[in-house]
Amino acid sequence: MDTHTLNLPGADLVYDVRGPLPTADGRPPLLLIGQPMDASGFRALAAQFTDRTVVTYDPRGLGRSTRKDGRHDHSPQTQAEDVHALIAALGAGPVELFGSSGGAVTALALVTAYPEDVTTLVAHEPPIIPALPDAEAAERARQGITDAYNAKGWGTGMAAFMAFGAWEGEFTDAYFAQPAPDPAAFGMPADDDGNRDDPLLSDASWAVSGYRPDPAALAAAPTRVVIAVGEESGDTFTARTARSTAALLGQEATVFPSHHGGFLDAEFGYAGQPEAFGAKLREVLDASA
Repeated sequence: MDTHTLNLPGADLVYDVRGPLPTADGRPPLLLIGQPMDASGFRALAAQFTDRTVVTYDPRGLGRSTRKDGRHDHSPQTQAEDVHALIAALGAGPVELFGSSGGAVTALALVTAYPEDVTTLVAHEPPIIPALPDAEAAERARQGITDAYNAKGWGTGMAAFMAFGAWEGEFTDAYFAQPAPDPAAFGMPADDDGNRDDPLLSDASWAVSGYRPDPAALAAAPTRVVIAVGEESGDTFTARTARSTAALLGQEATVFPSHHGGFLDAEFGYAGQPEAFGAKLREVLDASA
């Protein structure tokens, strides 16, 4: 694996390339992106594609990538510009792209702005609130996470996020009537370290979950867009946003093994099924090869 730094006016992006460029098999590089997860989360998935050239990166302000723009917010459009610059720097585009969570939102913004950059996009469980029928209630629930974080710190905020992510179905009065979750019940610390810059719990990433896809632009793009959902995700928030986003694009979500982090191994605590997940991703990509 070779690690590089792409110097942009607003950020220095660190990215990793596994395999040769130009690619040995003539296929596009496979780019794996997340948000707020950085490249480290794709280690197990990249290991399923040792026959391919795989590229991962840390979004600006996350992991090893630093910001120079003086901002702290995370915008899909800004990140799409970064990924566009990364693809140009590779000199081997267009790419095949797998986007996880906020990375899936960035990928949709990328295809909208630069449709020639990507041949096939697999967008796994993009957390897009405006696609939901209960969008207003979902925004209120998101606000509750940030309020808990601002009031009592990371452990309390993360417990609220875990409760949010585990809720099945629409955010009804029953959700808001629940008592505040105990951080200890989720193995989280109750003490407050004073930090309020977490990209997941603060309002810094609200532009990600508030993103509004452009179905007409995506339909006009030469990119094959596949919206994916985990078979274990049930009727939780990101499963519902995946299905609703797929419906906006006139398709049904493609079912992948495991859950929202189904490509992760035990290193991150809630192991998925990286081998089965990788096999399904290969099947979907090969269908358009």
